[in-house]
Amino acid sequence: MDRLTEMEAFATVVDQGGFTDAARKLGISKSAVSKHVSSLEARLGARLLNRTTRRVSPTEIGLAYYDRARRVLNDAGEADALVTSMQSAPSGLLRISVATDFGVNLLSPILGDFLAEYPDITVNMVLNNRYVELISEGFDMAIRIGDLEDSSLRARKLTETSKRMIASPGYFQKHGRPMKIDDLNEHKLLHYSNQANGNMWKIPSPTGEKRQVRTAGWLTVNDGQSLLNAAISGLGIAYLPSFLYAEALKKGEVVEAIPNLPVDTLGIYAVYPPGRFTQPKVRAFIDFLARRYADKGPDGW
Repeated sequence: MDRLTEMEAFATVVDQGGFTDAARKLGISKSAVSKHVSSLEARLGARLLNRTTRRVSPTEIGLAYYDRARRVLNDAGEADALVTSMQSAPSGLLRISVATDFGVNLLSPILGDFLAEYPDITVNMVLNNRYVELISEGFDMAIRIGDLEDSSLRARKLTETSKRMIASPGYFQKHGRPMKIDDLNEHKLLHYSNQANGNMWKIPSPTGEKRQVRTAGWLTVNDGQSLLNAAISGLGIAYLPSFLYAEALKKGEVVEAIPNLPVDTLGIYAVYPPGRFTQPKVRAFIDFLARRYADKGPDGW
């Protein structure tokens, strides 16, 4: 006789408080329920239920067995639901957190293609430049750039971006060109206002280590596109990722400030809550992003 069937019959008797209600719950006869429970007790060599004419209750051993059996049955039910879910079409609300620069420039333009491919999914994309707690704040996933701080999350690397100091040719004609990192102290720098470490850049030096450059910024903005626009207009030097400056660099609107420095390369990741099962809507979106960014980065934006 099937072990899970015996366990389910016994657990349902305990849940329902008797054989009659258990039979009604399971959709089988009362005699069948009794047969399953008797078979289980015989196999285990222990009495699991106290039976009287008025009520049925678990013995001490039966109660301990019930706790474990109910867990096994719940896991089995979740396993069945997982297979069903994995075979179903992705659907439902997908809530995404993404940095403003990346969301506006790289994610927004392709969302229409994703929604056309998966019409049963709706997207709520939240643009902000702060670190969000995915689970407590109700996000299904996030796009993060650079080192991953939370190792408890699952992550898939989508592509890479490089980071360079850039400014307009007109700026360098007017103010001269820095030849080394220390020369930046004499230049007008454009900063992000949302950096936790303030107006400080961490720049790879020719020897490989990161140099910290901290100077007062001539302009401080909490938006990378605005910093790029400022750099193009000749206001100073900005330190930006390639997905922002690549097009301007191709057009000659900006040039690299110190070309002989090593390039700082950052990973771009999809991160999502831990667990053995990834929701179909999350898996579908990550796979979509991986396809769209396959030929990008670190400089191919």
